[in-house]
Amino acid sequence: MPKTIIAKEYIRIVRYIEIALVILLIPILYNFLPIDEKASETLFIDAKNENTLVQSLENNGYSVTFVDKFMMQLSQTPTTGWYTLSNKDVTRYTFFSELYKYEAKTMDIRVYAGETHIELIKRLANDIKLDRDILKTEYKIHSQFKEADIFAGHYRVARKADEKAVMLYLFNESQKILDLFIEKTFHNKPDKFEIKVLLTIASIIQKESNAIEEMSSISAVIYNRLNKNMRLQMDSTLNYGSYSHTIVTPERIKSDTSYYNTYKHKGLPPSPLGTISVNALQAAMFPEKNKDLFFMLKPDGKHIFCETYDTHLENIRTFRTYQKKREEEKEKLAKALEEAKKCRMDTNETNETNRSKSIKVVKSRLKELK
Repeated sequence: MPKTIIAKEYIRIVRYIEIALVILLIPILYNFLPIDEKASETLFIDAKNENTLVQSLENNGYSVTFVDKFMMQLSQTPTTGWYTLSNKDVTRYTFFSELYKYEAKTMDIRVYAGETHIELIKRLANDIKLDRDILKTEYKIHSQFKEADIFAGHYRVARKADEKAVMLYLFNESQKILDLFIEKTFHNKPDKFEIKVLLTIASIIQKESNAIEEMSSISAVIYNRLNKNMRLQMDSTLNYGSYSHTIVTPERIKSDTSYYNTYKHKGLPPSPLGTISVNALQAAMFPEKNKDLFFMLKPDGKHIFCETYDTHLENIRTFRTYQKKREEEKEKLAKALEEAKKCRMDTNETNETNRSKSIKVVKSRLKELK
């Protein structure tokens, strides 16, 4: 009996020792786990809570274990922002427990309302010195609607961020804007098609005018025409893709056979036309309540709205009369400028000074009329 008891005690002690050794070995083995070397070194971390923090790391290529989460909880939590993580020559414990130390230097960038994703990519490639083709690839990976996935506005990006990190950040931040809008606006969550329709209408509004006070009026015209099964017949819908900033001519209207040509086809174009602002999205959701079916430019650069075609024709005539007078004034000023330049240099200093001032005035006016 005593030998049996001693044997049992021995086995128990050995097991305790084994457990103790395993416990001691866990931190050592943990530190030998490799950090994902192909993950983005510079990334944006959303540190709103533990889940968003982990999601940010995983979206950028880092695998996060339950031990990693525990290590992060033991240390100072990083704030939301850009970080350049030093994953070279550091232990896994050091890496995950000291995330908060690696804040990255940032710069401001702007996404302009009405620009296409190609125009945005071109600017990003130039301003942050990134590869344009990789940016295009990353955009296609995340894009749902071809255009309008990224909202207009000011953003801060890390100077050392790569193409993947920049695009992921812009898409995530824009999705937050859209999610907040949906939460505040819809009773029931809309499906992807409903969102696409809303973004498409918003992009037409954005192309037609940047004046916030006009957006809901333009939105009303769009909905009123759609409800009457009328063609939209808006130049803005032909400002898509590579035609984004080209003047829409009568020849173009005749030759363009795509479904973006709302002079030929009823309904909305097949996808959004470009980047939109939150104001345009708001106007698309809440059009002004009226019966207006037409709008036309005014001499001050804003628009005049009306319900009947006869009134619209009168508005067109008024604007064309203004344009004609404007062209006549430009011709007269251009002629006067040429004559002033041809005049001989007057030896009288006062006359020469007056002549120079006159030329400056004419040039200034010509600039205004362009």
